[in-house]
Amino acid sequence: MKILILKLGATGDVVRTTPLLSRLEGEITWITAAANSVLLKGVSDNLRCFDWEQRSAALDTHYDLAINLEDTLDVAQFVETVRPGEIFGAYVDTDNALRYTQNSKDWFDLSLISSYGRQEADRLKFLNRRTYQDMIFEGLGLRFTGETYLLPKPIETGLWGDIAIAADAGPVWPMKKWGYYEQLKQRLEDQALVVNVLPKRSSLLEHLADIRNHRCLVGGDSLPMHLALGTGTPCVSIFNCTSPWEIYDYGIQKKIVSVLLEEFFYKRGYDLRATTAITVTEVESAIRHQIQALPRLLANNIAK
Repeated sequence: MKILILKLGATGDVVRTTPLLSRLEGEITWITAAANSVLLKGVSDNLRCFDWEQRSAALDTHYDLAINLEDTLDVAQFVETVRPGEIFGAYVDTDNALRYTQNSKDWFDLSLISSYGRQEADRLKFLNRRTYQDMIFEGLGLRFTGETYLLPKPIETGLWGDIAIAADAGPVWPMKKWGYYEQLKQRLEDQALVVNVLPKRSSLLEHLADIRNHRCLVGGDSLPMHLALGTGTPCVSIFNCTSPWEIYDYGIQKKIVSVLLEEFFYKRGYDLRATTAITVTEVESAIRHQIQALPRLLANNIAK
């Protein structure tokens, strides 16, 4: 089998797709965004990776299967030029409109290109209780059994500590940013814990090392959360406006879900109430629990 995967971004979504590499057999080519290629190169012996801008280099062979996990027209049009034996995911029909295959509907019914429309897709997404991996694996005829993320070797930075705080959320989902990180940091430092707010790094591999070098990560539904799950770092994850149920916790994650989640679910604006519904005490208590359970969590992770 020769398989083509198209998953460009976001970076966290690329990372949570890597468990497929443990189960897909044959030669695999992955096309991703240029910024994300560093997280894929070298993680599997049967994988080669190209940036989206270099996608023509992937046309050097015929593919038995193309797995297109993007929901944009340009990527689906590229899949059309590839002419694979089979497509899983998004494609263009004879009218050049975006569609998705029947076997990928469990995931794409919840997406921006859902055949049900955006409002119903968001409703279905809120009701969904299956993880991303479970839906993608099953659509491909596989069974997800907790296969881990595949990540490259980090670049050491020398930043170490007890708690890493991932405070940034980015412009697309401003309500992902919880409102009390400063107060949390002070409370934890008052308990003689070493707390670091994760700095911006020139390389994702440095960012990966920063996270791995802490006993616990606290932050929202973002890339650092996925890197923590991939490195076996216990984490406390705050969900203000996105789905906690799509995330497989690998036995090391404590999810704190806002009581206002349904009101702000998948809203891309900003409302102070969404970012302050979860209290400092809730998050501090969850961190304390993760630290106390650390030997057990790490032992379970090693056993897996």
